[in-house]
Amino acid sequence: MASISRGVERVLAKCEACINAGNYYEAHQMFRTVSFRYNSQQKYAEAADLLYRGALILLQHNQHSSGADLSLLLLESLNKAKSPVTEETISNVTKLFEVMDPDCPERYPYLTKAINWSSKVHKEHKRGHPDLHRRFGIIFWQERNYAQARYHYIHSTDGEACAQMLLEFHRTQGYPSEVDMFITQAVLQYLCLQNKATASVCFEVYTQKHPEISQTPPYSLPLLNFIWMLLIALDGGKLAVFTVLCEKYQVSINRDPNYKEYLDQIGQTFFGVPPPQKTPQGLFGNLLQNVLGGSMGDDEQVIETPSGTPSNNRSSRNHDNFSALFNSNSSNLSAESPTTSKIEKALDLD
Repeated sequence: MASISRGVERVLAKCEACINAGNYYEAHQMFRTVSFRYNSQQKYAEAADLLYRGALILLQHNQHSSGADLSLLLLESLNKAKSPVTEETISNVTKLFEVMDPDCPERYPYLTKAINWSSKVHKEHKRGHPDLHRRFGIIFWQERNYAQARYHYIHSTDGEACAQMLLEFHRTQGYPSEVDMFITQAVLQYLCLQNKATASVCFEVYTQKHPEISQTPPYSLPLLNFIWMLLIALDGGKLAVFTVLCEKYQVSINRDPNYKEYLDQIGQTFFGVPPPQKTPQGLFGNLLQNVLGGSMGDDEQVIETPSGTPSNNRSSRNHDNFSALFNSNSSNLSAESPTTSKIEKALDLD
């Protein structure tokens, strides 16, 4: 290994000399040629080391296209070698993503390939390794790209950081009346991914640290009470309890039409509801429609608008704003608002 390392160092020295002389194209081609040679000899570790260091050098010299090309080749080497996800590989892969220009066209394809690599070598994480998602979440949070940060935190196991990011997201871009909606969507999506522990931590940290939520349970906001009791009900797994909760808090649940779809999936996962039949709504969808689609519950006060038309105390424009915040990013990795048939698609990578 010592002689091989010296070989890598010699290549790097030559390439750095080219870079310092402004011969970026020559350096790029040298990195590619030597890495192909290593891969053909099944020296995947050496190829990965060379490609990472070469990509980093080029990116740091604002050669974003060449650096991104070597970054993608690095992922190919990791795939060929079936390299496991380690702290070192996560650090290298996410470091390259971090230093890429956010407008670089290869940046999102690189992210997608990185997630796919992690899911191939760790098949138990079919949506990508949670530690890799966490690191991507950190980067997007630092860039104030909250929609993308939220997506990756939802696929991680770091509920505390997710809660802190959501708190900042709400305070900088949300309406005051949406304070409960930001955490509700996150908790429901965690539960759709069968990640109850992280959902509980996220909810606890968010409600404890958000300055606009000053109470401990029971809360003054009905939607928070619903989530609090739903997390408790998961342990018992009793469908009757779940149904009563949905019935009592139907007005709050109706604030976002996607909540019903998430609850449909949660009912199947945690309360033993059979999968939906091949109908537009499915078995449990019909049950939820009966429970949630009737008259208003008693969890929110009904007020009169100036015209005399009944309305709940949540502005429809707030829901429009809330939806826009979570769907503003054009990337196919953004956390969409799925229907029942689209939940898996929304939570998976394309």
